[in-house]
Formats: sequence, structure tokens, C-alpha cells
Amino acid sequence: MEGDKTLATSASTKAVEEESLAALNMDEAILSQRRGIEEQIASEQQYLVSSTRELSELERDYQHHGEFSARIQELKLIYGCLRRTRADGNCFYRAFGFSVFEALRKNKAAYQAFRKSITEAKEYLVIIGYPTFTLEDFYENFIEELDKVCDGEGCPISQLEELFNDKGMSNYLVVFLRLITSSQLQKEQDFFINFIDGYSTVKEFCSQEIEPMDKESDHVQMNALTSATGVCMRVFCMERGQYSTVTFPSDGKPIIHLLYRPGHFDILYPSADATADSPTL
Repeated sequence: MEGDKTLATSASTKAVEEESLAALNMDEAILSQRRGIEEQIASEQQYLVSSTRELSELERDYQHHGEFSARIQELKLIYGCLRRTRADGNCFYRAFGFSVFEALRKNKAAYQAFRKSITEAKEYLVIIGYPTFTLEDFYENFIEELDKVCDGEGCPISQLEELFNDKGMSNYLVVFLRLITSSQLQKEQDFFINFIDGYSTVKEFCSQEIEPMDKESDHVQMNALTSATGVCMRVFCMERGQYSTVTFPSDGKPIIHLLYRPGHFDILYPSADATADSPTL
């Protein structure tokens, strides 16, 4: 009997070890896939935000990852084209900023509401002790560029592309969007602390993961930035051969659309807008 128990225990231990090894191998495969995609994208990019591109370009990106083929075909049923962003850790904020500027330049009411929201977010940061001089510098630059694009008859898309591909100005805009995200996280810290791992406070998380440049983003950042700005955003998530769509907030009507794949965000345009100058609000 004792021998039977020993054999059973040994078999059980072996099964657990095999499951753990399989899980480890899967994690390594996913990380390897992610690194490969990021390296390929980065090596080919000379821009911060590209011109519009055919979705068929994604098939080239995934030519060695056949499990994504069906997902790309499903993507094509919904969206007509995309804009690529540089894979530098700032791609979410850059994609968000470009998409919002593009969408708001022909919608005065939405532009004014967005302007008001980011002003309130900046003021909250002042209240909780952020240096006024530094904040005002980033805020004034952001507002100046926003007004150039959206106040009036709406700038040509070429002007917007030029703005977001000017590295200095583009990074200024990204920094301010990071600060807006930080503002919302700290404003609603009792809620967001439940979704943050590895940090004891939301403020610490913001100082290490939100405010520094080149830090990547996930659902926490997406939730916070859309909440702070009042922008409704839909994200098509394509990862590990599966896809899903997530809308922030869930009951809103999206005015911008992003594509998420391992470690990277690009801009999407719904099929109805594929040949249009900008998404329809």
C-alpha cells in the first residue's frame, strides 16, 4: 500500500511538473513572438505616425505567425485602413493624440469639451502639488497645437501628420497626455489601486510607469486617459491568435479606434471611413 501511495504521488508530481513546463514554454513562445514583432516594426519605421496604410501590411508582419491570419481577415471586415505608430513605448499616447486631434478638428462641440477636460486634469495636478511652471509649459504647448488643429475650419491632414512627426513637438504632446493619465489615476486612486500590481500606491505607480517616456501602456492607462478626457475609444485587441474588442467607456460611441497587438498600438479607421480624411463622429 505504501508503495502504491509513493507511485501515485510521484505520478502526480510529474504531471504538475509537465504542466508547469508546458506553461513556461507557452510564455516563452509568446514573449519571443512579441519581441520579434516589435523588432520588425521598429526596424522598418522612420516615422512617428505614418500615412494611412492598407491592412494587408499586417499579413506581412505576421507571415511567420499563421495563427493570426484568420484574425486579420476578421479585422478587414470591420476596418478599411490603418496608420502605424513607432514602436517606442509611447505608441498608445501618440496614437490616441493623433486620432483625437484628427477626429476633433471638424467637431467644435467635442473639441471644446475635450479642451475643458484636459484643463481640469491639469488643474487637479496643481492642486495635489505638481510644479505649476512645468505643468503650464506642457499644457500651453498642448493647447496651442490643439487650437491650431481644431479651432477654425480644421487643418489639412498633412499639417497634422507634420505635427506628430516633429519629434520635439510630438513628444511634448505625449508627455502632457501622460500627465493627464496620471492625474486621473491619482484622482480615482481608490478605484485604480485594485488593478495595479507591484506598487504600494497609485502615486508610486504613476511616477514609475505613467509619467516617464517610453513606458508601455495597457488597460489601466487606456481606462484612465479616456475617463480624464471624455473620449470614447474602441480597441481591437489581437493577441495569441485570438481577438476581442474593448470600448472605453463600455457604453459609449467610439470616435477613435486603435489596434492593439503584443506591445504595440496603431490607429484604425472603420471601413465606412477608409477613404475619408478623418473618422466620422
